[in-house]
Amino acid sequence: MKKIYSFSDFYAALQDCGFSMGGGNSKGIFAIIPFSWNEQEFVDSPIRWHTGDPETDPWEWRMRVLEERQNVAYSKIFFKTSGYITRDWYPFFLSVRRNDLSFEEAYLEGIFSHAAKRIFDIIAQNEEVALHEIKQLGGFGKEDNTQFDRAITELQMKMFITMCGRTQKKNKYGEGYGWNSTVFCTTERFWQYRNVTMPSIPQDEAYQKIAKQVYKLNPDAQEKTIKKFILG
Repeated sequence: MKKIYSFSDFYAALQDCGFSMGGGNSKGIFAIIPFSWNEQEFVDSPIRWHTGDPETDPWEWRMRVLEERQNVAYSKIFFKTSGYITRDWYPFFLSVRRNDLSFEEAYLEGIFSHAAKRIFDIIAQNEEVALHEIKQLGGFGKEDNTQFDRAITELQMKMFITMCGRTQKKNKYGEGYGWNSTVFCTTERFWQYRNVTMPSIPQDEAYQKIAKQVYKLNPDAQEKTIKKFILG
């Protein structure tokens, strides 16, 4: 792979690869940026984590793909941590993760907790909702943080919701303040907004397609790790 010098290099590489871990750790699969923030001082690269530079800071790129591109999704989707999937590869992951179930069907089968249902219903009803707003609307208090975090990660891993941007909290005057809050929407909303229709792909075919690409990106990947990566 060509060396990554900027956001445009990263975006081009992602289109070629189809998917990547979001952080600087391949997790035994693949990451376009192969080093994390605490390893960068030992790496000869213009890429530097957490500088705030939109051209060379991978932390900024996760939002740039959502705000500036129409064919990349970013969310907590691999090993309960962040990852990127391009539009072309998204249907394959959608097939193996959802098992052809609607959210209601998955909930009735016990796949999701009641907390996850509360979160999903809020997002589905409001189209796009910031993380802090979901907590407020769902009545989640500080004592529910662990339950809330687990549920919102499960919903991303099963690909029923996804990140779609960021926003600031607003004071009573409508002025933004504090750190940015992640905004979520349903997966359907995310792609419909981008005028993309996801084709239906048989699960076995989808699994084999992803596995083949993983081996192409990382010939040393282990079968057990690949299975966990694909199925979540």
